Amino acid sequence: MAVLFLIIIYLAFISLGLPDSLLGAAWPAMQPALGAPLETAGFLFMVIAGGTILSSLLSGKLLKRFGTGKVAFASCLMTAAALLGFSFSPSLFWLFLFAIPLGLGAGSIDAGLNHYVAENYKAHHMSWLHSFWGVGATLGPVILAFSLASERSWRNGYLIIACIQFALVAVLFFALPLWKKNEKSKPVLQEQPKESLLPEENKQLRETKPLRIKGVKFALAVFLFYCGAEATMGLWGGSFLVEMKGLEVDTAARWVSFYFGGITIGRFITGFVTFRINNRMLIRTGQLLALTGAVLLVLPLPIGISLAGFILVGLGLAPIFPCMLHETPARFGKEHAQSIMGYQLAFAYTGSTFIPPLLGALAAYTTLGIFPMFVTLLIGAMFLGAERLNALMRGRKEWQRKANSSVT
Repeated sequence: MAVLFLIIIYLAFISLGLPDSLLGAAWPAMQPALGAPLETAGFLFMVIAGGTILSSLLSGKLLKRFGTGKVAFASCLMTAAALLGFSFSPSLFWLFLFAIPLGLGAGSIDAGLNHYVAENYKAHHMSWLHSFWGVGATLGPVILAFSLASERSWRNGYLIIACIQFALVAVLFFALPLWKKNEKSKPVLQEQPKESLLPEENKQLRETKPLRIKGVKFALAVFLFYCGAEATMGLWGGSFLVEMKGLEVDTAARWVSFYFGGITIGRFITGFVTFRINNRMLIRTGQLLALTGAVLLVLPLPIGISLAGFILVGLGLAPIFPCMLHETPARFGKEHAQSIMGYQLAFAYTGSTFIPPLLGALAAYTTLGIFPMFVTLLIGAMFLGAERLNALMRGRKEWQRKANSSVT
C-alpha cells in the first residue's frame, strides 16, 4: 500500500511538470501563428508564475482545510482544463485568461506535495519526487515536437497533453481514500538533519527572526537565481535555437526536452548518490557542471557542442533545488525551518516569474544572442551565493568545535 501511494504522489508530480515546459517549446510556432511580439511569451509566463505564487501562499490554509489529496486533485483538474483552453484559444486574450488557472493549479499541488514528502519520507525520495517533475517537463516538449513534425500544429500538442492531464486527474480522484488511510499510518519518517545544533545555538536561533539568521539571505539569493536560470532556459531555449542557431521548431522543441531530460535523469541519480555524498557537495558539483554547460552555449562552437551545453546545464541544475530544500533544517535549525522554507519557495517563484520576462524584454531591444551570457551570469551569481553561504556554515561549524572543546 505504501509503495502504491508513493507511486500516486510521483504521478501527481508528473502532472505538475507537464505544463511547465510547454510554453517555451511551443512559442517559436505560436508567435507567428498568433502574430505576437517576441516578448509576449515572457508576459504569459509571468501571469502563470504569478498565479503559482498566489496559490502557494494560500496553500497552507487550503491544505489544512481540505487535505493534500483533495488539493492535489483540484489543482490537477484546473491545469488540465487550462491546457485544454490553450489548445482552443483563438487569440492572445484567451491565452492570458487560461494562464491564470494554469498558474493557480500549479502552486498548491507543488507546496502540498513537497511538504508531505519532506515531512514523511527520507531525503532520497525528495530527489526522486522532483525527478518525476522532470519526467512531466520532458514529456511535454517531446509530445509537442511530435505534433509539430507530423501536423505542424502546436494546438494538437496542447490537446494531447490536456488529455494526459485529465487521465491523471482520474487517477488522483480514485486515490482520494488512500490519503486518509496513509495519514493514519505514517510512511517512513524523514531522517533528521545530520548536523545538530548546540543548545546554546538553538536558544540563540529561537530568539532571532528568521530573516536575520546568518546565511538566510544568501540562501534566498541562491533560490532566486536558480529558478531564474532554470525557467529562462526552459522558456527561451527553443527560441534561441530557432532564431540564432537556425534549427527547425520541432527540432528545437526536442532539444528543449533533452534539457529537461537532463534535469530528470540528474535528480533520479541524485536520489542514489545522497546515500554517499552530502547535499552541499552535490550542490557545488551541480553548479559547476551547469556553469560549464552555460559557457559552452556562450562560445562560438558547432551546433552539436551548443546542444550538449543544454544537456549539461540540465544535469547540473538537477540536484540543486531538492538538496537546498533538504539542507534547510541542518543549516538554520528546526525552530525556523518551516518559515525559512516558505521564504525560499517565495524567492524561487519570484525568480521564475520576473527573470525570464526580463530576458525577453532585453532581447526585444537587442537580440536573443544575449541568452547564453544571461544564463551564465545567473548561474555564476547562484554559485557565488552558495559558496558564501557555505563559508558562513563552515564558520559556524568551527564555532561549534571550539564550543565543544571548551565544554570538555
